[in-house]
Amino acid sequence: MTWVGVTIALVGALGYALGAALQQFEAVTEGASLKLMRRPRWWIGGIIGFTGASLHAVALSLAPLVVVQPISVATLVFAVPLAAMLHGRRPHRAEILGSVAVAVGLLGLMLLVPAHPSVPHLTNTEALGFLGCVGLVVLISHLASRRARGPAKALLMSVGAGAVTASVSTFVRVVGGDLQGDLGRLLTWFTLAIPVLLVCAVVLLQRSYAVGYFGIAYAAVQVVDPITSVLAGALLLDEALPSGAADAIPALLASALLIWGTVTLGRLSPDHGRTPVPEVPPITSPPAGPQPPETPQPPETSEASRVA
Repeated sequence: MTWVGVTIALVGALGYALGAALQQFEAVTEGASLKLMRRPRWWIGGIIGFTGASLHAVALSLAPLVVVQPISVATLVFAVPLAAMLHGRRPHRAEILGSVAVAVGLLGLMLLVPAHPSVPHLTNTEALGFLGCVGLVVLISHLASRRARGPAKALLMSVGAGAVTASVSTFVRVVGGDLQGDLGRLLTWFTLAIPVLLVCAVVLLQRSYAVGYFGIAYAAVQVVDPITSVLAGALLLDEALPSGAADAIPALLASALLIWGTVTLGRLSPDHGRTPVPEVPPITSPPAGPQPPETPQPPETSEASRVA
């Protein structure tokens, strides 16, 4: 069942990447506002992304969190070129290199996490504490982003979005893993929290996309999401973390690659929206053909000269 979950997660991750690229194109054009609701391409991207997220949820119910989450990282190398093509340009070399570096670095870190299949269990106190920590991360990143500009602003907004996305994955893992064929177990506030957290994640994602730095925004979400999920799985769901001196050097190399790729993506120029072309009034040319000569006007005479 683990391999089935991995396959489903890969298909879902590819769909999520395409949906994110479509929505980022519209968010840059219209801004993170309600105007996006009138854009058909934004809805198409949302449907594709939701389908990918749904497949991701199915995968989480079949395989451990620490196995499924790293798969979404590989989509970074597809999402960034897709976004560049939507903006009518070829992806820059730095975009490709940075995306591959982030994906390989994070994938290396995730592969160090040992698989530990277990039935997830989360108490109400643990769940509320986890949501409180996620809310604190969102608040701090939002306040910091108000003072930032450019790629730093997109990065900070994406940190909050990634944390909320990780909370969605964690709750889906708990609800799906505890289901075990009994639909009655869906009647819990954990199930109701999933769509609320999902809406919050979508809003934060659109705000980060609207800044125009899709590479750094998408990369930050892909980094924060699995790392937060793995930590939640280890601290709350009793899933295993890597241990031992043999993992130290690979972890340092993967972290260095991850940081280099993130910095590379942060140095790229933003993708701006379409700027309206100002309307130029038409230039009227005189009619063709000979023009009639102007008739001279008699000079004006004053009243005193007429009397004289």
